[in-house]
Amino acid sequence: MSKHINIAFPFQDSADGYLFNLTQTTNDAIKADLMHLILTKKGERYYNGNFGTDLLRFIFEPNDGITHSDIEEEIKDVVSRYMPRLTITKVLIEDSTDNDYTAKVTVNYTVTEDVFSQSDFIIINV
Repeated sequence: MSKHINIAFPFQDSADGYLFNLTQTTNDAIKADLMHLILTKKGERYYNGNFGTDLLRFIFEPNDGITHSDIEEEIKDVVSRYMPRLTITKVLIEDSTDNDYTAKVTVNYTVTEDVFSQSDFIIINV
């Protein structure tokens, strides 16, 4: 029997009989938790209306430095509040090559725990 930690991202049906695919490593679990946190719209989670981000408000904003700073601040704020053991080391926002209205956001982070320390990144499109 394999060890499962939490729900994987993106949501997919499980071939193992579970409702969703589950993560099996700590690194995958942290990435999934971070993606779920960043991509959850504030007010979407029952009984915790402040969980998540307001990234949707940036959809029709200019793709410029001011908007990029606001996106970075939104991500850093929510991560510091809900995942305090993660330190965001860099948020890189690049204009999408596919579309004038989206941006590619790379979030570099470091996890420091009593038993381990690691660094990794996620990529989302806003």
